[in-house]
Amino acid sequence: MAVKDNFNKQIEDIGRQLKIISIITSIASILFIVLLLNPNGFSFETIDTEQTITEVNEDLIENGIHVRTGFKDAEGLLTVVQNCTSCHSSKLVIQNRMNADRWNATIKWMQETQNLWDLGENQEVIVNYLVANYPPVEKGRRENIKDIEWYELNNR
Repeated sequence: MAVKDNFNKQIEDIGRQLKIISIITSIASILFIVLLLNPNGFSFETIDTEQTITEVNEDLIENGIHVRTGFKDAEGLLTVVQNCTSCHSSKLVIQNRMNADRWNATIKWMQETQNLWDLGENQEVIVNYLVANYPPVEKGRRENIKDIEWYELNNR
């Protein structure tokens, strides 16, 4: 019996040792992964918050361009920024050059199919801004080549 009790005690001791080893291995693995993902994760240096936080002026205009959106600075700009860039990129607006009728039709389509809210008096401001600053551009053939010395081909 004493041999059996001694054997059971040894098995329990080995079980406890294996549990301790697995816990230590798990902790070491987690620390290793954290260190790989963030090498400065265990750094005890203080961060100077005054240097890391910068103020961004979302309505900054440089050289006549609204920096954040790329829209031209003109009457109605902020109304366009507030209403149009809430749902999509300003680049989508800029690339679609239309006349007033087409802009109004597009706004109506967005209201019917894309859940655009009623713009009220802002619609006229928005359309006037877009037509004035991003009018339709006629596309067609390239301009004829000028000032070229042509030569005759010899048929042989």
